[in-house]
Amino acid sequence: MKEPYDPQSVEPKWQKVWEDQKTFRASEGGSKPKYYCLEMFPYPSGRIHMGHVRNYSIGDVIARYKKMRGFNVLHPIGWDAFGMPAENAAIENKTHPAKWTDQNISSMQVQLRKMGFSYDWEREIATCRPEYYRWEQLVFLKMYERGLAYKKRSFVNWCPKCETVLANEQVEQGRCWRCDSTVEQRPLDQWFFKITAYAQELLDETNHLKGWPERVLTMQREWIGESEGAEVDFPIEGKKQAIKIFTTRPDTLYGTTFMSLAAEHPLALELSRGTPQEKAVREFAEKTAKMDRAKRLTDDYEKEGVFTGVSAMNPLTGKKLPVYAANFVLMEYGTGAVMAVPAHDQRDFEFAKNYGIPIEVVIDPVGAVHERPLQKAFEDAGVLVNSQQFTGLPSEEAKKKIVAYIEKKGMGRKTLNYKLRDWGISRQRYWGAPIPIVYCDACGTVPVPEKDLPVKLPLDVEFTGKGGSPLAKIASFVNVNCPKCAKPARRETDTMDTFVESSWYFLRYGSPRFDKAPFDPKAVAYWMKDGGVDQYIGGIEHAVLHLLYSRFFTKVLVDLGFLDAGVREPFKNLLTQGMVIKDGAKMSKSKGNVVDPNYLIERYGADTARLFSLFASPPEKDLDWNDQGVEGAYRFLKRVWTLVQESIDSFGPDGEEEKRWRNRTVKKVTEDLDRFQFNTAIAALMEYYNALHDLGRSPSRASLESFAQLLSPFAPHMGEELWRLLGRQDLVSLSRWPAFDESALKVETILLVVQVNGTVRARLEAPAGLGQDAARDLALKDENVKRFLEGKSVAKVIHVPNKLINLVVS
Repeated sequence: MKEPYDPQSVEPKWQKVWEDQKTFRASEGGSKPKYYCLEMFPYPSGRIHMGHVRNYSIGDVIARYKKMRGFNVLHPIGWDAFGMPAENAAIENKTHPAKWTDQNISSMQVQLRKMGFSYDWEREIATCRPEYYRWEQLVFLKMYERGLAYKKRSFVNWCPKCETVLANEQVEQGRCWRCDSTVEQRPLDQWFFKITAYAQELLDETNHLKGWPERVLTMQREWIGESEGAEVDFPIEGKKQAIKIFTTRPDTLYGTTFMSLAAEHPLALELSRGTPQEKAVREFAEKTAKMDRAKRLTDDYEKEGVFTGVSAMNPLTGKKLPVYAANFVLMEYGTGAVMAVPAHDQRDFEFAKNYGIPIEVVIDPVGAVHERPLQKAFEDAGVLVNSQQFTGLPSEEAKKKIVAYIEKKGMGRKTLNYKLRDWGISRQRYWGAPIPIVYCDACGTVPVPEKDLPVKLPLDVEFTGKGGSPLAKIASFVNVNCPKCAKPARRETDTMDTFVESSWYFLRYGSPRFDKAPFDPKAVAYWMKDGGVDQYIGGIEHAVLHLLYSRFFTKVLVDLGFLDAGVREPFKNLLTQGMVIKDGAKMSKSKGNVVDPNYLIERYGADTARLFSLFASPPEKDLDWNDQGVEGAYRFLKRVWTLVQESIDSFGPDGEEEKRWRNRTVKKVTEDLDRFQFNTAIAALMEYYNALHDLGRSPSRASLESFAQLLSPFAPHMGEELWRLLGRQDLVSLSRWPAFDESALKVETILLVVQVNGTVRARLEAPAGLGQDAARDLALKDENVKRFLEGKSVAKVIHVPNKLINLVVS
């Protein structure tokens, strides 16, 4: 009696075999070409979801396929284990982030193993372990030596009730996510990485990342935001200082009628000090600090400001320009100061109207002049007017000549500017890598000596969610002797942004137990050669920050001497998979539309969950969840199982038509996998099954073995079991991918499907290229077709050449 398909017994069996035999253990060297396949590693939240299943199934198919194609495959896994959710859980559940994280890692390990993913588990890492972040601290120290890590005052989101700094994602419509208090902008000393030093290289290299989606490259280019313009100094009346601005429109310099500083700009309060405006400027800065930062990035709010009490001078005209603190200028953009040209900038126009500031036109449209007064700002290029010797020049020509003039006069210079800002890595939270810096009253800022690394995160911490960083309250951590003078000093209590850990983890996988450096240079040089990670897979939501930071960090590691000079980009090819959608929304716990993978595994098996997630949609598109689709994937696997079970005692001959189907399917699946078109590859397997099922006899051993091999990347447990049922003692995972014979694809005969009123009544072998009339005549001769035509007449014939003929009868 044949065994029914039982994934609950089949799947654990092969997972144990893979583990015991170390089937997917990777090692450097050998004659095979290397292939590094990597999915963005998970945050250990406690349970995997269908987004994980889809992402990791995509990567696993690629890794398994490449292994069968003869590549030496590295396919690792680890945990992005620091971060805010663990700390929030500690506060809410009165537990410790370390305990919460360890429990979640254990839980998710079990789930991922149940999915049958071909990971090299011996390379598993967790970024919250000291043996990982000690090397991150070393890189920080080397960056500090080079001036690539530095500290400066910057504005942060501050909740006055919780007395803590909030990340941007913890601010909801200007309020604290926990207590609903109004969030303020408060200046704090923060650590930064100087990513702007690499802005041009990061931008230029986007033109060489041929394996990346153009959409992602466009997003990165826009984030870096290169613009050509000029820096111009506007002297402050009665002072030796000048306000430095950057403008992409030097052709409008003659139309400047006032200056605007960000309300939080230190210069705003400094200029007003001792003037009647000092109180007004301070109150305005406090008011602006409470504005929703996201709202300040939009244009749908009233443009407000306050006069600082001083004026600047237009260096070209000598005119006095009142200096305002304004709510529409942001400190982190440009220099935090702008020259205001209300005739040619809409925000300046609205502000000038509100405050009665002159509006002076210096650009006319080509071949026309403006109506007076202006109804709105004219922001396009045109012809200069009221611009002294530059009057009459077109904008583009005027830009160049005005910049040359101000350079000659020492008023400014031509420059490139970037929207990209240095990466603020300070986090006033506990669950992160400590920043290895000590502050000494005598010696100042002192790096922790390399021999004292890692600076370990203490575990004896109380969590309240209030009062700033918990680390600052641990005397045994804070109080330390200065490494230089041995006098009492204080440790830095900020921790690093978790994006730092994820910016180099792919390199640590090359040698995760190496204890002399962040990674073994030889091992990493092997896995990263020829362009870096061969295939990287993850969500489009990481298209900018994670990928940009990883690119930056890779370049820094090269320049610091840790990484081979030939590796300046981390990811050769990038696949951004779509989201999993259910009930019209992205699957998430908050929306209550989550499908638990454990439920699918228990009811259908991991192979069904994998197959459905790969078949339901192309990988780059969103996947609409469909319960019927899961059932359909399960039924298909059961049918395949039954076909093999019924054939193993009596394999049929390997006929010509069967060979054509086999070679055709191998070719189709191979080409689709090379293009990552998993859904069409699975569709080809379903078509292959139908052809083998409809032979009218048992398929040949060769056809069923090829089926097991082609199926195994998608449903690896069943692939192994079928391979063993077919008498093979090796692992299908280690078998050589089947080849196809082009000559066998030359079709002299085809299988013609005959339908009567849309229902299949026969499958006939027919000469290739048969015309409609000949196909109709052949169909009418079949006994079974005759039976369904008895007493009826053919009203219409639908013919699909070399595939199908449908006889529509009345």
